[in-house]
Amino acid sequence: MTMTKLRIFAVLLSAATLVACDKNAVQDITGPIAASRVKFFNFGVSAPGVHFYANDTKMAAISSTSGIESTSGTAYGGASSGGFYSAIAPGSVKLSGKIAATIDKDLIISAVTTTIESGKAYSFYMSGLYDATAKSVEAFVVEDAYPAAMDYTQAYVRFVNAVSNSSPMTLYAKNTVTLAEAPVGAIIAYKGGGAFVAVPAGVYDLGARESGVATNKMSRLAVSFSAGRVYTIAARGNITVTSTQALDNTTNR
Repeated sequence: MTMTKLRIFAVLLSAATLVACDKNAVQDITGPIAASRVKFFNFGVSAPGVHFYANDTKMAAISSTSGIESTSGTAYGGASSGGFYSAIAPGSVKLSGKIAATIDKDLIISAVTTTIESGKAYSFYMSGLYDATAKSVEAFVVEDAYPAAMDYTQAYVRFVNAVSNSSPMTLYAKNTVTLAEAPVGAIIAYKGGGAFVAVPAGVYDLGARESGVATNKMSRLAVSFSAGRVYTIAARGNITVTSTQALDNTTNR
């Protein structure tokens, strides 16, 4: 019995040693999480699906059910990681979108070098119209600067303009119950993002309008804003092609 137990122990010890040396063994990833945050959007009209990177570090990708990285990536109109933030270390960094498909895989089609500050949040937008010949599309980064002191009985909303061939636009919100309508912040040019503005909680019909024009260039109906939450409404698309246009609603926090 004693010899049998010794043999079993030896086998278990050998197995544990092999597992510890196996490249697929569970690694210890404990440690402090980077203090800053970034989220990524593919709003480049006709751009291919991409995976997003910070320098050479993959920040967001889509996996298939087999566990292998998807070749479709984040498609036009999509936000990576379900719209959630990814942790990122502060400092100067090149944020980019790389083609996910097998053809031209990992080719950078959009990039911005920016400075990430400690404890702050940012959004990276691929934007404008994709150039299929040059295989490139524009991009920009905005800081998600939340109010220092929030009134948690209100919602907070800001407008981002990711439409390259648009005139500067203002976001309007019309309460579906009271029918009261008001602008949400200032007029915003392409690649700009407004400040977060307090808006009473409720359901709103939204419209983005050019300066001095009473009709909407694009709209979105019945959008709910909840008290204590922070939202970004981003205009995307080709201003001359209605089918590409949308007002994207993303919850920041």
